[in-house]
Amino acid sequence: MRAVQLTAYGNPVEGLKYVDIPEPDAPSPNQVLIGVEFSPINPSDLLLARGAYGIRPALPTVIGNEAVGRILAAGVGVKNVKVGDRVLAPLSSFTWRERMVVPADGLFALPPDADPQQLSMLAINPPTAALLLSEYVNLKPGEWVVQNAANSAVGRWVIAFAKTRGLKTVNIVRRRELVPELQAIGGDVVVVDSPDVSKEIKAAVGNTELRLGLDGVSGPATGVLASTLSPNGTLVSFAAMSEARMSISPLDVIFKPLTMRGFWLGHPETAAKIAPPIAQAAELIASGRVHIPVAATYPLSSFKEGVAHALRGGKILLDIAGSSK
Repeated sequence: MRAVQLTAYGNPVEGLKYVDIPEPDAPSPNQVLIGVEFSPINPSDLLLARGAYGIRPALPTVIGNEAVGRILAAGVGVKNVKVGDRVLAPLSSFTWRERMVVPADGLFALPPDADPQQLSMLAINPPTAALLLSEYVNLKPGEWVVQNAANSAVGRWVIAFAKTRGLKTVNIVRRRELVPELQAIGGDVVVVDSPDVSKEIKAAVGNTELRLGLDGVSGPATGVLASTLSPNGTLVSFAAMSEARMSISPLDVIFKPLTMRGFWLGHPETAAKIAPPIAQAAELIASGRVHIPVAATYPLSSFKEGVAHALRGGKILLDIAGSSK
């Protein structure tokens, strides 16, 4: 069967290869065989290919952190799902391949009529957004959270989950045309990044405290969030889209003082909490209340073009089932 393997750490376009690999064995007891349909190209996949991620598997290795697919066969003892169900592949199970055998524990059938492209993006961004909102500051309905990278998939899920919890969001974007788009999906305050953005945010929220800031950009953007947060606020870093070192005023950390935290789904204590927000996100997708824009899809054989597109920006999916038709 066809797959994409990482053969050398470094440049993802050069280190990844389109290969034939052996078919998986038949599923053992409490395992299932999944026919992969769609798999996103995530920033975490590209970090892994560069050798800069939190895990560094031996080479060569298939990569891919998330996917959706149909169950093609089930081993003895599997009760929670059945052949034909559409399910999410377990997180970080190396999904850029046509078929894979995985443990059945924790799998559940996804809404049958929901868009599989949208479902393929559920394993990372929705639980990240949900846990960012709940694990660091005990926010009450009516309180605010401020985030950069608001147009990212995580940012859009932060807006969606905040609405379900009665929270309000301040959303920083880089392009003015995104302001009405994020307002339309529920962003309470949407502002364009600028030298005066902290003052603009404070004017918009008035005397309301901003106790939680979510940083997906790093670089100078971290300092903008720090300057916006209220005294004793918490700033959580979960990504570094700019790939730059954090730039933050020590005076904000010293005199406010701020708490700095880091978030990664791969930590064991975090991974144990992801199932409920994924299930909630699946229902939000199925009901049409959330839709994440997809910039393009590529067949598995054109993964190099897909990776290059992802490096330029936009949500890119590998159409793995379509690749074999």
